[in-house]
Amino acid sequence: MVSQELLTDPFLQFPTEDSVRVVWFTEFSGSAHYVQYGENLDRTVKATTTKLTQTKEDKLSHLNSEAEFPIPQRRDIWRHEAEVVGLNAGKRVPYHVISIDRKGDEIKSETFTLAPRPIPGEPLKILLTSDHQLKPMTAANLQKVEETIGEIDGIFFAGDLVNIPDRASEWFDDSRGNAFFPLLQGRGNYELEKNEITTTYTGASLIQYAPLFPALGNHEIMGKQSEEAPLNDQFNDSYPRAVVEKRYGEKSLEINPSGDPVIQQRWIEQNSFNSNTYEQIFSLPESPGNGRYYAVTFGDIRLVVPTIANMWRSPSLSRNTKGRYRERDVDLNQPENWGYGQHIFETITPGSQQYQWLVDELNSPEFQQAKYKIVMFHHPPHSLGDNVVPAYTDPMQKIDRDPEGNPSVIRYEYPRENDYIIQQVLPLLERANVDVVFYGHSHLWNRFVSQTGMNFLETSNVGNSYGANVNEERRFVPPGYQSEYAPTGDPNGLEPIIPTLAPIVKDGQNLPYIADNNITVFTILDTETETISSYRFDTRYPDSEVIKFDEFKFSR
Repeated sequence: MVSQELLTDPFLQFPTEDSVRVVWFTEFSGSAHYVQYGENLDRTVKATTTKLTQTKEDKLSHLNSEAEFPIPQRRDIWRHEAEVVGLNAGKRVPYHVISIDRKGDEIKSETFTLAPRPIPGEPLKILLTSDHQLKPMTAANLQKVEETIGEIDGIFFAGDLVNIPDRASEWFDDSRGNAFFPLLQGRGNYELEKNEITTTYTGASLIQYAPLFPALGNHEIMGKQSEEAPLNDQFNDSYPRAVVEKRYGEKSLEINPSGDPVIQQRWIEQNSFNSNTYEQIFSLPESPGNGRYYAVTFGDIRLVVPTIANMWRSPSLSRNTKGRYRERDVDLNQPENWGYGQHIFETITPGSQQYQWLVDELNSPEFQQAKYKIVMFHHPPHSLGDNVVPAYTDPMQKIDRDPEGNPSVIRYEYPRENDYIIQQVLPLLERANVDVVFYGHSHLWNRFVSQTGMNFLETSNVGNSYGANVNEERRFVPPGYQSEYAPTGDPNGLEPIIPTLAPIVKDGQNLPYIADNNITVFTILDTETETISSYRFDTRYPDSEVIKFDEFKFSR
């Protein structure tokens, strides 16, 4: 029998002043799992083991095995977490993890180092990244981080870690060599072909040493659960909670005759959307949102992470598209098939639980006393990209009817004056003197500065770009709709900043963005110099230098 292996190296999560959590995964339950650590690896702590409940593979999975999955099939994966305690600030110690399988064989990781939460005043280098999604340049991007910067102290990840969160291989072992964990642990094997030159990139050994702080993006959310529908279809089949709760109310006696609240909650979740796999993979801090939004202190930084993400739907107005602006013609009389446009996953309007949490956090001593105040979420408030349009608000359904009263078109409007980020969230952040708002979603690099000096940074051109909407490069916006949808520029009124060091020049003009499927970008926040620096690497020329193209002081 082939000896079993660890599915991932260990990685670090949410350190405290004297501890840090160590997490790893296996494809066997095992009889024991533990961490050995200390100068002589003479201290041991046992891990708690849980099983991921929704991980599957299907016909679109890329696996090394020859197994075929005509319908989604459960894949058993176990997660192991141990809290390493008794650590001293500013001191790194060696550690490794050990799993013992049912036969008694011991499987040991390599030895890495860990440390507790940095103390105020300790200089830090933080990687700002997002939207990896197994995209073509992600492996090269991370490898260049390690080659250029060396050791980093943490990763702030603004969402969209993979494509389909319930597809296990996207996290662990996609056969193309670019799954999420392998690339962040230097164990990838991705062949990138440019200019008829194929270069193999491995990613970088980062999260074995530096804690990862993620935010929920739209690609961390699965839609309606199904035993037979392909995982891509389930991902694209989310429904607003209010709609599903209404359906439950109409069928509650049939669905749940006992009135069990657990059954009710599970049915609503399974028929609307969930982030269960994401929540089970990461060690998320306690919060009113069960860790979907949270805040942590890391050295001199207070990092605030709300959930600001909605369902992505196509802008197409085709009669066959369940899109952001309309329903398919075939579904006009079938409300159970409506997509309800780009509905929001976690409300952040005044009066909501998340809004009150954000208000409380911005008024907390931990936030007020922090030297640097960073807010990270997924959806862009300011961007030249496509995904900043339409406004971040609840879709307003408009039904046009024929003379007989039947629906002829079902449309969705998104009035700019109702944009929750612009109207509700940003005024809070401005008043709280936030230094940087960091986000992703549109797969490009651009940045902005508000009139009060708050910095906005979108640095998501990691694996590929969907373009920047400037001049003749226009986003698709629906003609004849009542609301205003900006075809170019930042719809929310800020002018993009030209990179300060080495902007890309096109037709004699310095570009205020990078949106190029040959050029990958990474960004480093450095607390010692109080700067955020962005670097670019042209993957067409694998032996070329990494270029620092932008740098700015981020503190107020």
